[in-house]
Amino acid sequence: MQRIMTESSDSFEALFASEEKKTVKKLTPGQKITATVVGIRGENTFVDVGGKSEGVMNTSEFADATGNPMVEMGDKVEVYFLQSKGGEQFFTRSIGSGASAAHLEEAFRAMVPVEGFVKAEIKGGFEITLGGNVRAFCPFSQMGLRRVEDAAAEYMEKHMTFLITLFEENGRNIVVSARAIQEQEREEKKEKLKETLEEGQVVKGEISSIRDFGAFVDLGGVDGLIPVSEIGWSRVDKVEDYFSVGQQVEVVVKSLDWDKERISLSYKATQKDPWDDIPLQFPEGTTVTGKVARLAQFGAFVTIAPGIDGLIHISRLGGGRRINHPREVLEEGQDVEVRVESIDLENHRLSLAPTDYVSEESEAEKETNEFRAFSAKNKEQKTEKSMGSLGALLQAKLQQKKK
Repeated sequence: MQRIMTESSDSFEALFASEEKKTVKKLTPGQKITATVVGIRGENTFVDVGGKSEGVMNTSEFADATGNPMVEMGDKVEVYFLQSKGGEQFFTRSIGSGASAAHLEEAFRAMVPVEGFVKAEIKGGFEITLGGNVRAFCPFSQMGLRRVEDAAAEYMEKHMTFLITLFEENGRNIVVSARAIQEQEREEKKEKLKETLEEGQVVKGEISSIRDFGAFVDLGGVDGLIPVSEIGWSRVDKVEDYFSVGQQVEVVVKSLDWDKERISLSYKATQKDPWDDIPLQFPEGTTVTGKVARLAQFGAFVTIAPGIDGLIHISRLGGGRRINHPREVLEEGQDVEVRVESIDLENHRLSLAPTDYVSEESEAEKETNEFRAFSAKNKEQKTEKSMGSLGALLQAKLQQKKK
């Protein structure tokens, strides 16, 4: 019995030690983890990082401009591991003002972000002040993810977060990068988007750049493209007429390809489809004045309402004479009166014809109707003439009987 209890006790202790070993996380300086705020006591904020002891941070890292803490118990925060000292683990969100060159070297080796102030524009980039009085240099290309037209107006006299990429001569030669931090954050956001983004979903984003073929939208971790065909219901000639860089937009996710990092978006899908009202607004046979939008070899496209273009086939142009191109009788921007011949809602197509257009079939029908009218009138005249002759004959016979 005693042996069984001893074995059980040994097994329990081994299991406990094993579980404790699993619980304690082996952290390396600069490692980024998600921690939970478990206590705020004066200058120290304590966070749960999954180990057997709590991590310690400076409360000032979570304070607003007035010094009041901006976190509460239970909040999740992204932190960097600095070091273990005296049985405690120290963490930070970034190395802030007041940091010495020694601290900055530690941040460089541990790849911990540092706070900096953009002091002046110099050749090739900007002078950055770290820790209040330590000079550093940041090239233009490392100030952000995207190129900006006026870098000075965009960055000067701003507090930003940097990663030290070069630390030499005891801190006399320091090079930093804001882009490296932004790329890390963007990659983390991208991984989260992979879990939540779905086709057909309506999302918000910011126009990041404009091209001839469409507009790119920053979805917060990855860029998606609104191709020209998905900007509006009508023909789009200039993307700049619809968007500007920095504009907030709402779009629909059309397709996702994470392997090729291609996301196709639609802006027009968030707008009301003007074709829904076509049967009521422009039923077949309706006459309307439109504007020639563009000319093609096979006909002319005419805009009869915003987002609604119809086609006049070349065979219906020329007023009865054969033409080789619509430009012989029409020009872009010209107003033209047309008649709606047919509607194809499924394919968003309208067939139009000039109001003075008469088809060959209609000409044939006209001739047939004229012939029928002529025949009927001729028959009526013959009947009247025949009836008149018969009446005269009967009257003559009556006159003879009287005699």
